[in-house]
Amino acid sequence: MDIMVPASNRASRTYSANSIIGAKDSTSRGRISPQSSGITEVTPYTAQWALELAAQGAMSERSRAWAAALVCLVVLQTIASLLSSRSFALVALSDFLQLILLLSAALSCLPSIFKNRGRTRLFWSLMGLGLASWGTYQFLWTYLEVQGRDVPNLWAPDIILFLHIVPMMAALALQPSVEQHDRDLRLGSLDFALLLLWWVFVYVYTVIPWMYVFANEGAYNRDLNYSYLAEKVALLVGLAVLWFRSSGSWKTIYAHWFGAGLLYSASSFVANRALGLAPSSHWAYYSGSLYDVPLVASMAWMSLPGLLALNMPPEQARSVKSLPRGLWAARLGMLSVFSLPVFAWISAFDQAVPTSVRNFRLTLTLGAMLIMGSLVFLKQHLLDIELIRLLRASQQSFQELQLLQTQLVQSEKLASLGQLVGGAAHELNNPLTAMLGYSELLATTNLTSEQRSLAEKVSQQAKRIRILVASLLSFAKQAPVAKSALDVNTIVATALKLCQPQMRVAKVQFVIQLADSLPRAQGDANQLLQVFSNIINNATHAMSDRGGTLTVTTYAAGNVISAEFSDTGPGMLEPDRVFDPFYTTRPVGQGSGLGLSACYGIIQEHGGKISCQNKKDGGASFLVELPAIANGKAAPPQAQAHAAN
Repeated sequence: MDIMVPASNRASRTYSANSIIGAKDSTSRGRISPQSSGITEVTPYTAQWALELAAQGAMSERSRAWAAALVCLVVLQTIASLLSSRSFALVALSDFLQLILLLSAALSCLPSIFKNRGRTRLFWSLMGLGLASWGTYQFLWTYLEVQGRDVPNLWAPDIILFLHIVPMMAALALQPSVEQHDRDLRLGSLDFALLLLWWVFVYVYTVIPWMYVFANEGAYNRDLNYSYLAEKVALLVGLAVLWFRSSGSWKTIYAHWFGAGLLYSASSFVANRALGLAPSSHWAYYSGSLYDVPLVASMAWMSLPGLLALNMPPEQARSVKSLPRGLWAARLGMLSVFSLPVFAWISAFDQAVPTSVRNFRLTLTLGAMLIMGSLVFLKQHLLDIELIRLLRASQQSFQELQLLQTQLVQSEKLASLGQLVGGAAHELNNPLTAMLGYSELLATTNLTSEQRSLAEKVSQQAKRIRILVASLLSFAKQAPVAKSALDVNTIVATALKLCQPQMRVAKVQFVIQLADSLPRAQGDANQLLQVFSNIINNATHAMSDRGGTLTVTTYAAGNVISAEFSDTGPGMLEPDRVFDPFYTTRPVGQGSGLGLSACYGIIQEHGGKISCQNKKDGGASFLVELPAIANGKAAPPQAQAHAAN
């Protein structure tokens, strides 16, 4: 890890291709003894591990060749560090090897980017972006050293080195190893924007003032080291947590990322300490020394996760031990915003820094508060929109659940009652037939006027009972009927024509609005005619006292054909109970209460729905929905909620 070292020259900085160390000017070069076995042991371990992995068949032929090339590069660096003394050729070789290895790590992510999709593709894209940024920094460093020029102590491209970890942090936040629902990319983009802005703010706050406001190389190096150290620790912690909570191939990939990052950080810490030694010291660091061997090995190791992912199926099984990403992402975002006042307080009261630096930091913090606060407000606005959408969806689901529950109870009630009344109706038929026969026989005999009147009343009431029994049998009928394609408009028009005499007597007018090119429905025309006629007769009876208007409308929405019957009567007293058996609001003798129950059963048998509700401006409305025929087949009914107003 980076630590604060003497800042007497560029050698005390952490800007090399190692992304941390690499001070490579002539004042810092020395000779290191081969006795540092703790460093040289990294190379054989890495080579042996890579060869074992290839032997196990975990990688394809191309991946094994790629891994073998990486091992060769690490071995080349080891041989050069052991056999070559400090020279320009050794510096150039070390720089180019590190550039090639970083380019290899970035390119290893490309196959996974093209192979996967969704969050997994975004994960590899962000990891590749971070490695490519690191490689860009290494290219600039290598260019200066190959040209024989010293890297400036105050170097603007250092921000590339500092920010290359940010895309990697964002990639870890995606958690592609976890089975989750699809996430809102807009909110994820805002989380990434907050993370990026916060780290940019940290860099500008801690490092930039010592470059442009009040030049101070020592303070610049110190603050850069500490801020970069915090960034690396955050990345390693995230990798460790995901490694622990993942499983399968993803666990292996996270383990390699964590191992490579830990090796890189530990070796850079050792090399960075060696930068503080005198150039003549036996243990001093110079570019291409044995200190670079574990650094090169860690860079080669960073290509292995991408190589292992080449053989991982696109839809790799994911772990169920998910982190509460949405909650933690929101907490981290709010924490980054809440940390800004702390930076402002330090800027205002830190007397150890020059006034110009304090003023710059205070102004920067206030500007960051404005920008990041705006992002938080935008995120909250998007969350509010999403919450409203979810609330409406929950309300609709609840209404559909209530409707389904009502339909289930109604169906069970009708099924049980149908069996009961069916048996009772058959038992009543025999004595009823005898009563009708005897009453007709009495009417043909010589009776007094009083006796004849009583016989006619018996016959009249027996006929009424027969009608009731017929209704019971119709209600209890279980046998399926033959269904065919039919035109709902034609059936509605026929029902209105049959009911016109009753409507004329009740002074009820009707308005008919039939949709053009209405799809056909699958059903029994006689049964649907019975349903529509029953609804029209009920509406006519409701408006018989003072007249009114019945509006009949047909329309199609998706795969559903709807027929709506709306009247201007007094409305229903209990619209939720109108389909219950034997429920009626008519006087005794004028209705059995089975008509709408039978209609409900018929529509259910047709795979449709029937509902009733009172209108806000008065009157009742019956809605009949039937599945339309799509491509010659009846479409399944769509679940739609009809809540009573």
